[in-house]
Amino acid sequence: MKKYTFISSVLLLILAACTTTKDIPDGSYLLDDFSIKHDTKNATSDLEDFVRQQPNTSVPLLGKYRLKIYNMAGEDSTWTNKIIRKLGQPPVIYSASQTEMSRNQLLKQLNNQGYLNAVADTTLKVNGKKISVTYNLQGGTPYLIRDYKYTLSDTTMARIMNRIPMKPVLSKGDMYDMDMLEEERARVSNIMRNVGYYNFSKEYLYFKVDSTLNSHQVDLYLDVYPAKDSLPYPRYRMNKITVISGINSLNSENRGAGGGQINTNRWFFRRADTTEYKGITIIHGRNNFLRNSTIARNNYMRKGRYFSDMALNGTYEAYTKMGAIKQANISVTPSPEDSTRLLDATIILLPANAHRFKAGVDGTNSAGDIGVAPSVSYQHQNIFNGGEQFSIKLKGAYEFIAGKKEDDIMNQNYYEYGAETSLTFPLFLFPWLKKSWREQPSASTKISLGFTNQHREEYTRQFFNTTLNYGWSTHRYRLRHALDLIDINYIRMPWMSDDFREDYFENDENALLRESYRDQLVSRTAYTATLVNGRRLNSLAPTYTLRGSFEVAGALPRLVTSINGTKADEETGQKKILGVAYAEYVKGSIEYSSTFYFSKIHSFAYRIGLGLAQPYGNSDVLPFERRFFAGGANSIRGWSTRSLGPGSYQRPDGAKSDFVNQTGDMKLEFSIENRYKLTPLFEFAQFIDAGNVWTLKDYTSQPDGQFKFNRFYKEIAVSYGLGIRFDLGFLLLRFDAGMQAYDPGLDQSDRFVLFKPRLNRMAWHFGIGYPF
Repeated sequence: MKKYTFISSVLLLILAACTTTKDIPDGSYLLDDFSIKHDTKNATSDLEDFVRQQPNTSVPLLGKYRLKIYNMAGEDSTWTNKIIRKLGQPPVIYSASQTEMSRNQLLKQLNNQGYLNAVADTTLKVNGKKISVTYNLQGGTPYLIRDYKYTLSDTTMARIMNRIPMKPVLSKGDMYDMDMLEEERARVSNIMRNVGYYNFSKEYLYFKVDSTLNSHQVDLYLDVYPAKDSLPYPRYRMNKITVISGINSLNSENRGAGGGQINTNRWFFRRADTTEYKGITIIHGRNNFLRNSTIARNNYMRKGRYFSDMALNGTYEAYTKMGAIKQANISVTPSPEDSTRLLDATIILLPANAHRFKAGVDGTNSAGDIGVAPSVSYQHQNIFNGGEQFSIKLKGAYEFIAGKKEDDIMNQNYYEYGAETSLTFPLFLFPWLKKSWREQPSASTKISLGFTNQHREEYTRQFFNTTLNYGWSTHRYRLRHALDLIDINYIRMPWMSDDFREDYFENDENALLRESYRDQLVSRTAYTATLVNGRRLNSLAPTYTLRGSFEVAGALPRLVTSINGTKADEETGQKKILGVAYAEYVKGSIEYSSTFYFSKIHSFAYRIGLGLAQPYGNSDVLPFERRFFAGGANSIRGWSTRSLGPGSYQRPDGAKSDFVNQTGDMKLEFSIENRYKLTPLFEFAQFIDAGNVWTLKDYTSQPDGQFKFNRFYKEIAVSYGLGIRFDLGFLLLRFDAGMQAYDPGLDQSDRFVLFKPRLNRMAWHFGIGYPF
């Protein structure tokens, strides 16, 4: 160990000793640093993007050392020196011309943002062979918008804009910002392209600006350039719509195995069929992989209607979202019948491979216990030729429980196996719905069945479930809805050992544990809504996500038992269906998260969440699977999963985990996270999490776990930590390390542990995506 420490120290000394100005020619300078001083409302990090020449230190934590590595290379061109140079970074030599270009770019950017009287200069500071550049920007008083009006010379366009209820991007009091003007031009152009103006572009629009008010204010007037023929811009209507299904007419010839040209579509055209269906001409090849009704349902362009970009894009998105379609191509061209007013659309749909097989082995980590979970699945993506998806999955798992008490049931390794199957329809399967609702593009109906068998040394437990789920989106896909109309779970224990029955199942001192392992039926209906305001490209506007859910269990079994006149069991006091007690409870939760962007590399996010659940009627305790828990990668990160709470509940001495009792009926969480991108790949984060779970009833097996107003604020756990994220573009991998700062599970005088860090007060987490 001492040997490696010595080598590391030597390497660090070598790097430190390498001068950064070793290869700087006489009369030249190494660009050591730059800074921007300004009196505007801009974030400095955003203005840095307009500086053309960046020093080596512009790469956080890396640039300075990469320059030293580069300087370690010799002057000859041996392969060793080439490798060292590739690992390093060449010095950035100060350029006066690049600095002047940067000054002009910064000045232009201020002008574009409304600082029309801005001035910019540079200050140079020389230290040996190093030079630092300071850009001094004085924006002065910005110009604001006093008034904005449409003055479109095309009377039809003017009439349309006066009828559109959409709010303009520009309004009184806004800064005279060129980016906002471009956004307004794009908005108006988008409106025109959705009411028939097929060839329209934002380049046809321009602003007339009156800045002669002598008050740092401007009046804006939006107008349109005259058409080339001096006639009003034409509005196009859709004429003929043709769908070619299963035939690639864009690439009909390919080279055969012997080198000759063959027609790959000849086989498909052999039984080609042309039909007229709801105003659409549909040409099917031999591979008739989609029904006419499915093709028509996903097409939003209608003959006789004005051309619309929204209809075109909606049609493309609807087809490409179908797993049965490999590729969709849509072309719109002027109709030969009347090339000035009518358009023809041709849609080409190519089939995807309908069969998908998948096998894998996943690693699991449940509350710190490691396991493996192999699975194999099959999916048919077009089982009824309407985009319906059928899937079946066989799964298994084995988990190694690491505990301290050999006679504790929670410390025994266990395995489980099961199967699940589902059938998804790309529309609402529900009676009495009008057609426009039933066939909306985002609608789906999913029917699923599942079975899981869990085996421990002390017992065997089985789970049966069936679900009818509806999903859809509204408000331009920003608001997502999920309705579990019927979700039935039957949980039974066909076998248990005598020791388990005596020590746990028939133990009156732990009613919560007994209820968690009792045979029961959970029949629930749940609704979840998620509103997302996503980030626009290159925008620094805040984003947010609001998610709410509500579920009620036991309504259907209660109706059945009431109709049948079922009486409560004399021993348990519960009503039963086919000898099994059913659960009754209500549960709701709401969570709000938002992210603020200070710059392209720096952001700040926060989240607050609240959940409540109440058993009633046939249940004294919530089913274990429906209770709230705290701790984990997306919760209070100073604790592992299900290792915090409820309230100030303390685990029995020597127990590593007590996840049955560390659950609750109420949950409150709050988190903040500061994120900073080191490079396009790496992101660094600091976070603080606070919260806990509580019970609403005073359970004897969870002492001090009940929520009470006079002490709950003393039971809010707090943790802090650091995280590193790897942004792969399509996937974000997250590693977080959380440390406990305030632990309500300790005695009152010992809870503040901020300055007492220990490894056993730390939790490590791996996750995919941001925690919120």
